[in-house]
Amino acid sequence: LRHVSDDQKTHKNPSLRAQGPPTRSPTKSHTPSPTSPKNSPQQSHAPVLELEGKKWRVEYQEDKNDLVITNTELKQVAYIFKCNKSTLQIKGKINSITIDNCKKFGLVFDNVVGIVEVINSRDIQIQVMGKVPTISINKTEGCHIYLSEESLDCEIVSAKSSEMNILIPQDGDYKEFPVPEQFKTAWDGSKLVTEPAEIVG
Repeated sequence: LRHVSDDQKTHKNPSLRAQGPPTRSPTKSHTPSPTSPKNSPQQSHAPVLELEGKKWRVEYQEDKNDLVITNTELKQVAYIFKCNKSTLQIKGKINSITIDNCKKFGLVFDNVVGIVEVINSRDIQIQVMGKVPTISINKTEGCHIYLSEESLDCEIVSAKSSEMNILIPQDGDYKEFPVPEQFKTAWDGSKLVTEPAEIVG
C-alpha cells in the first residue's frame, strides 16, 4: 500500500474534500502559475512623449532625466502618467499640468495659468521657475515644491497626502516648510472650525 501523508487525507484536509478525489496531473497543483504572466504586460508599454491635439502626453518614462517640452502654447495641457525615476522640463506658458501615478519624478516648469495637479504619486519634486496660481496634491506620499519669488502667492490644496514640503526662496537658498497633515476641529456654537494641530516636539 502507498503511504498517504496527512495533507492528502480528506478528513485532515477539508479543502481536498471539496475537490473530490486527488488527481495526479501536475497542472492542477500549480494554480499560481497562470497569474504570473499578467504582470509582464505592464513592462511592455512603450514610453510616450508627444503632442496629441492640445494635450502633451508623457507616459511610461523610466530613468529619463533629460525630458524637455518646448514650443508650448497657452491652450495646451500636459498629462504625465506612470513615469518613474525621471525628470521633465516644460518651457514657456501652459494651461495645466497633471502628474498621475508617478514615482520619484521631478518636474520643472516656467509658467502655468491654471493648476498643477499631483494624484496617486510618490516622491515628487516640483520646481516653479515663474508663476502658478494653484497646486493640488491628492493621495500622494512625499511631495517637495520649490516656489520662485514670483509664485509665492500660489495656493497649495492638499487631501489624503503626507510628507509635503514647500520650499521658499530666502537669501539665495531655500527654506523648507512642512504642510500640515494633522488637524483639530471644534464646534464654535454655530459651525465647525478646523485648524492645523500644533505638533509639540
